[in-house]
Amino acid sequence: MLLNELSPPKGSRKLRRRLGRGPGSGRGKTAGRGTKGQNSRSGGGVRPGFEGGQMPIHRRLPKRGFANIFRKNIATINIHDLSKFETNTMVDEAALIRNGLVKGKNDGIKLLGQGDIKYPLTIKIDRISKSARKKIEVAGGNVEVSQ
Repeated sequence: MLLNELSPPKGSRKLRRRLGRGPGSGRGKTAGRGTKGQNSRSGGGVRPGFEGGQMPIHRRLPKRGFANIFRKNIATINIHDLSKFETNTMVDEAALIRNGLVKGKNDGIKLLGQGDIKYPLTIKIDRISKSARKKIEVAGGNVEVSQ
């Protein structure tokens, strides 16, 4: 079987209904829109959420919570994630992004202490927990916190 021999199963692809194509089509003249009124016109209809002048539900319901506009998005990684790096490697933001440990736009990266490490690494990162710093230094590595 070749790509040009493929075709969809019978009945799986349905043609769209063509409106306004004469009286013989059964959908001619007003094209199923009825006569007169806002919805019969081109560009007619109301905006999403409009309820005919009644107070819309999104305004009737109480609002809850608080959105902090100054919130910082801090990416987190753990010690066990650093197993991707070889001994005495410099681990910084660029290296973490390159190895797929950090994705997207962040306001900083924090190293947490979950897991163990047996070999020394040089870590240059925005934030680090006390337990992570201790584990890195016990393994013979060193930590630089940049900010």
